[in-house]
Amino acid sequence: MDVLVGYATTHGSTRGIADRVAAGLDKSGLRAEARDLRTVEDADAYGAFVLGSAVHQQTWLEPAQAFLRDNADTLGSRPVWIFSVGMPAALRGPWKRVAPKEKPMIMERLPGKLLYRDHRLFSGVIAKDQLPLTGRLLFRLMGGRFGDFRDWAAIDAWTAGIAQELAR
Repeated sequence: MDVLVGYATTHGSTRGIADRVAAGLDKSGLRAEARDLRTVEDADAYGAFVLGSAVHQQTWLEPAQAFLRDNADTLGSRPVWIFSVGMPAALRGPWKRVAPKEKPMIMERLPGKLLYRDHRLFSGVIAKDQLPLTGRLLFRLMGGRFGDFRDWAAIDAWTAGIAQELAR
């Protein structure tokens, strides 16, 4: 089965996760391809989808939302898993308690009524050079930490679960 691991990214963190998922699916015997969603011309060529986007202000990036809107019929008839990449692991103090509330907000803002098997919110990379000076100051005042917070073990475990479901 051909699986599209499609992504929308701003700084590359989401692409790194998509590449890891595609590699894991390949190792399990599936044919998986990680691609920027803006470059996918024929969604109908895939038998299953793992779709992800960076999250800005609790919302998927527009290229990912456009892919969902433009391919709603195809996605509705095939197995779909989704992942979002935000910064919950980068938060500390009282803001850390707010992080779990982000996932339902992301889901509410997805276009249409996407049927999916599972959704995961992973932490990504947040670097100083990704924010303007005022953004860096605000982030630090909120207790944010800069760094790579991708949990590869959790991503690999999720990927293995997807591979098991698709093998059935």
